[in-house]
Amino acid sequence: MSYPVTLGVTIDFSSGPVFGYSFTIGDPQHGILGTNVLANDASDVVDVSSSTGRVSIKRGYQLLQDQFQAGTASLRIYDPTGDWNPQNTASPYFGKLMPLRKVRVTGNDSFLFAGYTTGYNYTYPKDQEIGFVDIECVDAFRLLNMANITTVTGATAGQDTGTRITKILDAVSWPPSMSTIATGDTTCQADPGGARNALNSIKNVEFSEQGAFYVSPEGNVVFKNRKSIIAKSGQNPTIFSNDNTGIGYKNIVFAFDDKLIINQANITRNGGTVQNAFSSTSIDKYFPHSLNYGALVVETDADALNIARAYVVTRAETTLRADSISLDLTTPDYAAGVTAALTIDYFDTLQIKNVGQDGTIIEKTLQCMGVAHEITSSTWTTTFTTSEPIIDGFIIGSSLYGIIGTSVMTY
Repeated sequence: MSYPVTLGVTIDFSSGPVFGYSFTIGDPQHGILGTNVLANDASDVVDVSSSTGRVSIKRGYQLLQDQFQAGTASLRIYDPTGDWNPQNTASPYFGKLMPLRKVRVTGNDSFLFAGYTTGYNYTYPKDQEIGFVDIECVDAFRLLNMANITTVTGATAGQDTGTRITKILDAVSWPPSMSTIATGDTTCQADPGGARNALNSIKNVEFSEQGAFYVSPEGNVVFKNRKSIIAKSGQNPTIFSNDNTGIGYKNIVFAFDDKLIINQANITRNGGTVQNAFSSTSIDKYFPHSLNYGALVVETDADALNIARAYVVTRAETTLRADSISLDLTTPDYAAGVTAALTIDYFDTLQIKNVGQDGTIIEKTLQCMGVAHEITSSTWTTTFTTSEPIIDGFIIGSSLYGIIGTSVMTY
């Protein structure tokens, strides 16, 4: 596909979680130090771009659950030769079509999704039409969700949240080359132990930090600490508008509701007492909207109270928001829109302006919290899910988050 985006789809039939061509001594293409990767098995990468007829990608933050979800992708591959028939012994893929093989999708060589196959759904239409297979994929959250742990070696009291996440990843032998973990701004108590999966353990640490843990489009796990998330607010926005003052868009959805209000928070650390924060003003205006979260691995009740206060001060009020904005990449002379669609990711700032037919204006500055691509042979739509910052903080010099008496202070 090329219009004006070149779609790339590859499948690596080798086992193990590591993406990319494995390092091969003496190979001029795959034996490059600092470029190729160390892997469990030799890579077995096949480019299926030319036979891919449809791609659907969804990655993002679930605002109502306050956490990042597993990214998913669905690929439709047409099969006029029967190569994707798992019982075809003459197929070059015979014996290779199995779950948890590695898939990467790119647009103009920018990574859009990296994950692992979970299912192959075959369709053979009547009247001799070309058969196809829909390959379902999920990102690395799937692997971490399937990995059970009981104790975490080296998970001692007083270590920062980033170190704790690294210890959990080490416990399930996650490749260090596939992780970018920041030093946390909060310290943890000793690991409580007990049977659980690695992903839930990491999400406990993520919430304790009020940070972010997610999978990048390249397939790497990423942990951002609280300060780095706050610092991203309002920085270097990409401007979208329908009046030719920014990148044009296909569609925009605004919402003004109470879904994200939190005016009462009850937070408890493991072994601690409930710490409560509330906003009487917000409760009187909107009725109670409560958050309850327990068994956190923060060290002290004071840490738990800080989380409760941060939630309430950030979420006590509601405002008009742009839930999503969609771009049509087949729009003529749309180079800036194509670049935005292929490069914007979580926490990037979007300034969105809509001028109505009556001349009234809605303008919001928000963060990208989700990216979806719907691609066919003749269409490409990219949709960004947007939100106010998930945690506020006072930023000196910011026209949005540095206003004395208006902007909020958090820990």
